[in-house]
Amino acid sequence: MESPFKGKTGLRRLINAFGYSMAGLKAAYQNEDAFRQEVRLAIVLLPLAFYLEHEAIGRALMVGSVLLVIMVELLNSAVEATVDRISLENHLLAKRAKDIGSAAVFVSLVNLAAVWGLVLWG
Repeated sequence: MESPFKGKTGLRRLINAFGYSMAGLKAAYQNEDAFRQEVRLAIVLLPLAFYLEHEAIGRALMVGSVLLVIMVELLNSAVEATVDRISLENHLLAKRAKDIGSAAVFVSLVNLAAVWGLVLWG
């Protein structure tokens, strides 16, 4: 069964989607410590990418790796919120879902370090 909220098209759908996205960013910032930390990291690293790297491709890789961390953290936070909505009791599958989400964030951070290292010193 599809959501009754589906069916909006055209400009109205885009406006609604933008509003939902802003609400999601606000909710993540207000409720997720890790997201706030990664936003602060991005505030430092994004300008630094433009200062340290003069090649467009290097800048793109550096900026993309920072934004990837933000994206993965948002998805991880969504998984955690969904798991918590279903049940707060300890369950092997809930732990697995949360651990896998955490691992995805970790891999994105390793990717960030690798990209920055390769661009700056490679």
